[in-house]
Amino acid sequence: MWHNGSSLRPCFRPTNITLEERRLIASPWFAASFCLVGLASNLLALSVLARARQGSSHSRSSFLTFLCGLVLTDFMGLLITGAIVVSQHAVLFDWRTVDPSCRLCRFFGVVMVFFGLCPLLLGAAMASERYLGITRPFSRPASTSQRRAWATVGLVWATALALGLLPLLGVGRYTMQYPGSWCFLTLGPEPGDVAFGLLFSLLGSFSVGLSFLLNTISVATLCHVYHGQEAAQQRPRDCEVEMMAQLTGIMVVASVCWMPLLVFIAQTVLRSPPAMSPSGQLSRATEQELLIYLRVATWNQILDPWVYILFRRAVIRRLHPRLSTRPRSLSLQPQLTRRPTMA
Repeated sequence: MWHNGSSLRPCFRPTNITLEERRLIASPWFAASFCLVGLASNLLALSVLARARQGSSHSRSSFLTFLCGLVLTDFMGLLITGAIVVSQHAVLFDWRTVDPSCRLCRFFGVVMVFFGLCPLLLGAAMASERYLGITRPFSRPASTSQRRAWATVGLVWATALALGLLPLLGVGRYTMQYPGSWCFLTLGPEPGDVAFGLLFSLLGSFSVGLSFLLNTISVATLCHVYHGQEAAQQRPRDCEVEMMAQLTGIMVVASVCWMPLLVFIAQTVLRSPPAMSPSGQLSRATEQELLIYLRVATWNQILDPWVYILFRRAVIRRLHPRLSTRPRSLSLQPQLTRRPTMA
């Protein structure tokens, strides 16, 4: 544990940066534009989702519920973090003076972990739902699919929140990060910091890996149905293909945006000798890498809604009109009532 030599709480690490450097790095106009674009994108996706849920099938309704939870999470994440970051960039207030008790810093840290993990966990939950819907269509009662989807979304939120609260219970710490405008988990060598950093990194990486595995199996199953011997009698509906295309896009976006940060966190907390000095200071190169990876990760909240908006059948058919003339396909689920009966 480092000491600040005052009554200030230990969420403040030594950061050698001048006010002029902060002005160059922290642009309030860029931060505000970034947040406004993200909020508008998620609001547009929510409006499209509201129309799509009307008259949708049970399986699609369940998938749209997960999508609604994902877009709502991205919207709230941008709204809360953006309000703090834009205010800090605009005023360039001294965090030590404004928040000497570290309450705002800890709140910001909880928010960052919560809204960082939720998209990854929801992606894994959506992949699991589609895997069961495609490979085991009779494993879940259709009448309760939407209710279970909302329960799963709530469970994901509760899990991410519980993990985010661990530093408040003594497992890990939230500290101010370079350039002094945000707070996040500490990349230090202390056992609590290492444990929390690895837990965050491994849980996020596991979610991405699980999504990749289940989505690969689901896509392979759809391809098998398309090209199998029974392709003429039993083809996936267009909505099945549409949902898998959207889910694959969400997985790719999450992997590209979050995996660099997750790998960087694991590598930094396990580095020997430690990346953080006994005084709590990181090298300028490490701090800048963390800031870059964090900014890349925040693009996930902007790109998620556009994956859904652009990967809809209506948009794809406008780009490829020939798809609109495709014969109507049957459901992927077996039709028990169509089996021949004995006379």
